[in-house]
Amino acid sequence: MLQELCLKDFRNSAGTVQDIHLSFQQFGQSHKTAPVVLINHALTGNSQITGKLGWWTKIVGENKSVDTNKFSILAFNIPGNGFNGKKEHLIENYKEFTLADIARIQALALERLEIEKLFAIIGGSIGGALAWELAALKPDLAEHIIPIATDYKATDWVLANCKVQGQILNNSNTPVKDARMHAMTFYRTPQSLSKKFNRSKEELEPCYKVEGWLQYHGKKLEERFQLASYKLMNHLLTTIDISKGSGKYLEAAKKIKGDIHIVTVNSDWFFLADENWDTYVNLSLEKNNVSIHEIKSIHGHDAFLIEAAQLSRFLKPVFKTNIKENEKSEHHLVWDR
Repeated sequence: MLQELCLKDFRNSAGTVQDIHLSFQQFGQSHKTAPVVLINHALTGNSQITGKLGWWTKIVGENKSVDTNKFSILAFNIPGNGFNGKKEHLIENYKEFTLADIARIQALALERLEIEKLFAIIGGSIGGALAWELAALKPDLAEHIIPIATDYKATDWVLANCKVQGQILNNSNTPVKDARMHAMTFYRTPQSLSKKFNRSKEELEPCYKVEGWLQYHGKKLEERFQLASYKLMNHLLTTIDISKGSGKYLEAAKKIKGDIHIVTVNSDWFFLADENWDTYVNLSLEKNNVSIHEIKSIHGHDAFLIEAAQLSRFLKPVFKTNIKENEKSEHHLVWDR
């Protein structure tokens, strides 16, 4: 069931004060009696983590890697993503917000819910970047931080792709559809598309199947996603920066008290694996509770949604039980490359 909080008089990074309507869902056990796992959605995702229409049902659910029999699962919608269906809650002044603002909103919501401690913060893509931001904002909040297929900064490559996305969103006659089609080309790899389509053609349409596939994804997003929401999320991608503009990313990351489990994808063309490995190597010199796991896949960035078996293998040691602080198993330096 979708729930909602109204955070009155929130001041964003630009100094604008406005009410924020934050919708969310909870799954599994009560957050008052079970350890809480906060799961952040990706760019066009939402709080429907598990269940019949859930986007992560292979990972989250009864007897799954993140077991709803043991944990309380909390999922916030990024304000303005449109999942609550209320157009009046869309954020038109989206350029005034940063991902750090969204982390502050989540922190305020946790206070309202009287949640002082999280067992884990986990997310993929921009959801993983938000996990970094929240952990940097509240270093003592979570026992485990699990950023997947993401980074704690927006690289020049991410900024470049977001610029192209922005141009499409502001200039196309069918902006959501066209931007989504473009995005799918850097969520996957040439090898992934070749394996899937092998230059085959549609039987009923005069086009290649890869073209039909792009059209399909563009149209499906156009049917369920608002233009204002896409503009907001694309903009937030460009603001990923746990250093708050200083460029001292490691300084911010090393203050995080919880165990950091980085999960990267060897073929990710959006948040590059090399960037994640550099983060791991440099951060592990400052902290002894950092690990890294690498998903091996031809599918690129979207592998964090596709390669559920590999991801489950990485997550199970973290979520296998409600471990007390002094009973944690040692799994800090995990080399999967």
